Amino acid sequence: MPRLLSVDQKQQQLEVCLDLKANGVNHPSFLSNVITGDETWVYTYDPETKIQSSQWKSPGSTRPKKARQVRSNIKSMLICFFDQKGTVHKEFVPPGQRVNAAFYVEVLKRLRENVRRKRPDQWQNNTWLLHHDNAPAHAASWLDGF
Repeated sequence: MPRLLSVDQKQQQLEVCLDLKANGVNHPSFLSNVITGDETWVYTYDPETKIQSSQWKSPGSTRPKKARQVRSNIKSMLICFFDQKGTVHKEFVPPGQRVNAAFYVEVLKRLRENVRRKRPDQWQNNTWLLHHDNAPAHAASWLDGF
């Protein structure tokens, strides 16, 4: 844990872990209801590997000239939510957009809509669970009512 926890917070985390463990044991399909979300930086262009850029040539011909490729300096943040069946929702953060609580609420609304469309059985039974990290935008107190 990157931060210090109070005794009450440690106890709450222990109770949550024990509850998750019990659910995994008592309900074999429990993990199939979990939708995991995370974000990552992706480059707008990744160079080819050596194998991808290889070319056939005859024994007597010269090697083809190639320009040196470098990874792009332009990168975008990708937010992705997935489960055992595949991707439920993904979106790129617009350039210049800060990922704060207000922005993340809108992302979660779009996720909720995609769960309703792509996982109708979990939506109707209200059995889907969201697993996400605890970055400040995700842990904002006013998200509790979402």
